[in-house]
Amino acid sequence: MERSQELNVNDDQNLEANLIDHEVNDSSSVPQTKNYKKWLRISIYVFLVLTCQALSTILGRLYYENGGKSTWMVTVLQRIGFPLLFLYKFFSLNKQQEKTDPSFTNTTLGLAYICLGLLASAISYMSSVGLLYLPVSTFSLIFASQLAFTALFSYFLNSQKFTPYIVNSLFLLTVSSALLVFNNESQNIRNVSRVEYVVGFICTVSSSAGIGLILSLVQLILTKVLKNPSFSAVMDMAIYQTLVSCCVVMIGLFASGEWKLIASEMRNYGLGKVSYVMTLSSAAVSSQVYTIGAVGLIFESSSVLSNTVTAVGLPIVPVVAVIVFHDKMDAFKIFSITLAIWGFLSFVYQHYLDEKKLKTCHHVEEDTQV
Repeated sequence: MERSQELNVNDDQNLEANLIDHEVNDSSSVPQTKNYKKWLRISIYVFLVLTCQALSTILGRLYYENGGKSTWMVTVLQRIGFPLLFLYKFFSLNKQQEKTDPSFTNTTLGLAYICLGLLASAISYMSSVGLLYLPVSTFSLIFASQLAFTALFSYFLNSQKFTPYIVNSLFLLTVSSALLVFNNESQNIRNVSRVEYVVGFICTVSSSAGIGLILSLVQLILTKVLKNPSFSAVMDMAIYQTLVSCCVVMIGLFASGEWKLIASEMRNYGLGKVSYVMTLSSAAVSSQVYTIGAVGLIFESSSVLSNTVTAVGLPIVPVVAVIVFHDKMDAFKIFSITLAIWGFLSFVYQHYLDEKKLKTCHHVEEDTQV
């Protein structure tokens, strides 16, 4: 990583991190048109994350609201659709061969994927419990804390440095979600007990911390283990960890005995048997499409951008709930969405400044060599 080392000599660590991400995907001689293609891919991944994150959350709530009672079923839905990742990889046109650091063996990678899969299993289950016991707005608010967790873990694992624009972005996104707590926190439509509410709160905070950790670990693997990974290699990482987590949560479903509830839930589902099947299958598909978008953002940029886009999507959930569950749209929700968009644009602008500075460095180096 010669260029990264040169930039490090100039104590520009934030630019160094972006240079690593840039070198993973592009070379210094890439035409300007490839930059547009990169931003097009980022835009597509952003769309997938925003839409599928909201969809999977709403479908999980829809399942609970119409008679669903199995937290393990909701957990399985987040993982069982992993064959879609195989299909995506199969039809991918990227034939770039990844270069792995020789000091890391396949066994090391395998252990890393298993650990990621186990962590993902715990995250999925805890978020399912949180969604069961907490109102949607409170669930979204607590999930916004993943921004702080990602910043913390990235600081220790990836030497992440934050500029004023990024700090401004994270602050605005956190505040935008925090506003939602004043909207309908007291409207606990499921009438859960105080103990259940506390359990839901703890599980949601824990899952939020887990997401921050897993995003930082993925970026660490990309930059330290897979030196020049193709998107195919990144998808392998997503596939294997999802496969491991799917096996774990399936064991949990059968060990808990909740699989026996499926037949009775289907018969008594408030929207009918067909809607029961459609709700579960749509939730499974949307969860995996969200995974494709999140991993794509990590590959094209960083875990911070992936997590920021996720935070932008948090206020979308209450908005969708207005249509699905007939919640009221008020000033708090509108102001929350405005702050979220502002925060996202702040982060994108910093990303633009980093790439512009990076290009300037490349041009200076080329002129010096000539």
